Amino acid sequence: MDKKDRPVYIISVAAELVDMHPQTLRLYERKGLIQPKRSGGKTRLYSERDVEKLREIRRLTQELGVNLAGVEEIMKLRDELWALEQRFREEAERLKQELGEKLEALKTPPALPPPGEPRSKKADDKERPVYIISVAAELVGMHPQTLRLYEREGLVAPSRTSGKTRLYSERDVEKLREIRRLTQELGVNLAGVEEIIRLRDELDIQQNRLESEIARLRLALLRELKPEKSDQKRAKSSAG
Repeated sequence: MDKKDRPVYIISVAAELVDMHPQTLRLYERKGLIQPKRSGGKTRLYSERDVEKLREIRRLTQELGVNLAGVEEIMKLRDELWALEQRFREEAERLKQELGEKLEALKTPPALPPPGEPRSKKADDKERPVYIISVAAELVGMHPQTLRLYEREGLVAPSRTSGKTRLYSERDVEKLREIRRLTQELGVNLAGVEEIIRLRDELDIQQNRLESEIARLRLALLRELKPEKSDQKRAKSSAG
């Protein structure tokens, strides 16, 4: 078990560490934002990771004014990022063990595909700027002025024609629909929306980055295995 995941703090100590009332910690537990372990006597025990999470919840609620629905979305995305990194580490470790000492020549940092690498047609289609602001606003059920506000807040960044006309892509429209859901259905303020959008973008980037690195390791493994198979085949032919 990671040292950070070891349950060590009782609720009164955890509450003091994050400057909250113990009842607030119980509320967050009922909302599913935090899940402390239990001792044999059912005493709540919080880990260092729980404390870090509580500090982040405090920052979101008290400094940014994000409501609990927004906090829940943010914490869910943070958990997804952490789980993604865990899966990557486990898979990378397995592949590295298979490669063994032959991996030494391959130890380069994980990286995104180079800028010139071809992208899928589907991805290109979604990024193509095609909708003027009135059409984009109609597609997402918003007023054009709202789209301009979100652009000023940095939540969406439409392309511009040479004549400075805003053009939105299908990806922009998807993002605007998500912003509408967060603000209108969940009541999340713009500070919370910004945090959620940033985490979603980071999750996409990390997913692509880690998949790229795993693919590189698998390819390296295949290249190492091919000569061995060829040698075995030649040995069989010679024996025959």
